[in-house]
Amino acid sequence: MPVSTSETKKNKARLLILYLLGLLLAISGAIPAYIQSNFLEQFVSVRTVSLFFAIANCLSVAAILLFPALIKNLGNYFLTKVTAALYLAALLGLTIADGPNIALISTILFSVTSNLIWINMDILVESFSDNRATGRIRTAYFTAINLGWIMSPLFSAYLISRGQYTLSFLIAAFMVAPFYLILVSQRRKLKDRIEYKSEALPETIKKMWRNRNLRGIFFVALLLSLFYSAAVIYVPLRLFQDLGMSWDTLGWIFSVMLVPFVLIEIPAGVIADKYLGEKEILFAGFAIIVISLLLFYRIATPNAWLWAAVLFASRVGAALVESMRETYFFKIVDADEVGYINIFRTTGPLGYIIGAGLGVLILSFFPLHYLFLFFALILLAGFGFIASIKDTK
Repeated sequence: MPVSTSETKKNKARLLILYLLGLLLAISGAIPAYIQSNFLEQFVSVRTVSLFFAIANCLSVAAILLFPALIKNLGNYFLTKVTAALYLAALLGLTIADGPNIALISTILFSVTSNLIWINMDILVESFSDNRATGRIRTAYFTAINLGWIMSPLFSAYLISRGQYTLSFLIAAFMVAPFYLILVSQRRKLKDRIEYKSEALPETIKKMWRNRNLRGIFFVALLLSLFYSAAVIYVPLRLFQDLGMSWDTLGWIFSVMLVPFVLIEIPAGVIADKYLGEKEILFAGFAIIVISLLLFYRIATPNAWLWAAVLFASRVGAALVESMRETYFFKIVDADEVGYINIFRTTGPLGYIIGAGLGVLILSFFPLHYLFLFFALILLAGFGFIASIKDTK
């Protein structure tokens, strides 16, 4: 049934609100992201940091798999408010962590809630999206999110260079307040309007596995998340611990490297919608990521400009893959299919589990930089999964 012009205008207004919420949530999540591993290293070894991340993400996967039933019974809008409150509690816990126990509990809660709240946001955005414009809508949404990520590392690094981990987490928590206020004030526009489908988890997994396109894009997303685990957990350790680069330097490098997410994703979404489809762009993105990981492994100099260039290139590849991951998946899945959406979003924590597990294993036998070589070899599998899916054009 065609959507009326007035409803289309209302949906555009709702999407603008959601873009703003995504920006605020991203700023809140980005401030702690690149400092977590170094924060935890104050209390435990690098190998134990990997174990912390593995535990947190295992519990995140379990929570995500239980989420569809909660969404069906309680509604997505209500759960968004609950998850946001728990997310705030996790950040406040990190501000008072003075030992491994509180740090671990807060890290786990932060991991779980940060994964769940983005699922809530996915469903909200998809509820007001037109499939014909999925590429443009999803990439505009992710561009808003990535603006938040660009704004945060420089500020966060400035605080960390002065020993202010606590203040960083506190400011991240403070950013949740406007998110929550806007969410509550816009209840009439954002409240649930559809009946969510829910079926047994094994049946959903079976259906997803039998669908070649869903299976292929699932593994593409998983491999992208594996790359992100390397980028978030191990690149800061490599540059700060191994190469002795200062946080003042890392701050501007990390901000520069995230610029491609803002510049590239919307054009990529338009091209996918109107011209190419997704596969060609996915192939190009994966090629750039694999080459970048090999350079992470080979470069042993603390030259800031060289690392800025390589990290920037790696995010060009990641931006291409991320934009097409979102575009492709949400072209073939609707907002009411929460089972598929939740399983798809397990790729985030699963990638971190695999990355942290590899970290524990490989660091037992090799220096830190060898991790990037292993990640590059694993990501070569992405080309096979891309080839297996049917393009939308």
